[in-house]
Amino acid sequence: MNIIITLFWTFLKIGLFSIGGGYAIIPLIREQVVNHLGWISSKMFTDIITISQMTPGPLAVNTSTFVGLQVAGIAGAVTATVGCVLCGVLISLFLYRFFQKHGDSRYVFEVLKGLKSASLGLIISAAATIIMLAFWGTETLKAEQIFSLLNRTALLIFCIVLFVLRKWKLNPILIMTASGAAGLLFYL
Repeated sequence: MNIIITLFWTFLKIGLFSIGGGYAIIPLIREQVVNHLGWISSKMFTDIITISQMTPGPLAVNTSTFVGLQVAGIAGAVTATVGCVLCGVLISLFLYRFFQKHGDSRYVFEVLKGLKSASLGLIISAAATIIMLAFWGTETLKAEQIFSLLNRTALLIFCIVLFVLRKWKLNPILIMTASGAAGLLFYL
C-alpha cells in the first residue's frame, strides 16, 4: 500500500508543476521516476514515452499510467493517472474563474508569455533527452564519445523514416509500424 501512496503523491506533484503539459512534463517525470525514485531505468522510460506517443490521449497522462502500471500494476496505473490529472482539473477550474474576471489584464498576458517561454525550454530539454537516449543510449555525453557510442542502426532507421515521411508523406501509423518492425528485426 505504501507504493500506491508514493505513486499518488509523486504524480500529484508532477501534475501540479506540469506547466506546458505534453513534452514539457517529460523531464519532470523522468527526474522523479528514473533519477530520484529509481522505479524504472532510462531505457524503460524511453520505451514508455514511445508507447505513450502511440496511444490515444495526452502524453503526460499516458506516461503516468504506464509508469504506474510498471511500478504497481493496475492499481498503480489508476493511482498515478488520478494523481497526474487531479491538480490539472482543479487548477483549470480555478483559472476559468480567474480569466472570467481578469482576462483583459496586460499583466496576466505578460505572465502567460513568460510561461510559454519556460514551456518551450522544457520541450527542448525533453527532445534532447529522447535523442540522446535513442542515438547514444545515455543522457550525458562527452565530446570524445560522440562517435564511439553512436547507435548507427538507430540513426539509419531515423534517417530513412525522415526521408520517407518528407518525400512521400505516408501515413504516420504505417511509418510507426514499419519502424517498430525494423526495431524488432535489429534489436531482438
